[in-house]
Amino acid sequence: MSVHIAFETPKDIQDQVYELVKAIGKDGKIKKGANEVTKAAERGSATMIVMAENVNPGELLAHVPMICNEKSIPFIYVEDQGYLADSAGMTAGTRTAAVAIMEVGKEAQDLFNEVKGHYETLSK
Repeated sequence: MSVHIAFETPKDIQDQVYELVKAIGKDGKIKKGANEVTKAAERGSATMIVMAENVNPGELLAHVPMICNEKSIPFIYVEDQGYLADSAGMTAGTRTAAVAIMEVGKEAQDLFNEVKGHYETLSK
C-alpha cells in the first residue's frame, strides 16, 4: 500500500466514485491534478477529493489526506489514474493523480451522498 492511502476502497464503491466523477465532470465542477487538488483542499473549497492508488511516487499525494482531515473534506480512493482521468472527461490516454469535486449539482447529489457515506464508514 502506498504512503498516501489511508484505507482500502472496495471495487464496487470505486465504480460508484468513477460514476460520480463522470456525472460531475460533465459540468466542469472539478479540479484535476495534484497541484489543483492540493490548492482546493488547502482553501477548503472542495466538497470531496478522489485520489488514485497507483500514483508513483505515492509521496505526490501523501499530504492530501492530512489536509482533508484538517479541513473536514471527505476523500476516497480509486484504483487507477487512467480511469480517473477518463471519468473526469480528460483527453484519452492521459492520467490524473487526483480530482477535487468542487460543486455537486442536483442530479448527482444522491450519488454524492452515498459515496460520502461510504467514506465515513471506511475512514473509521
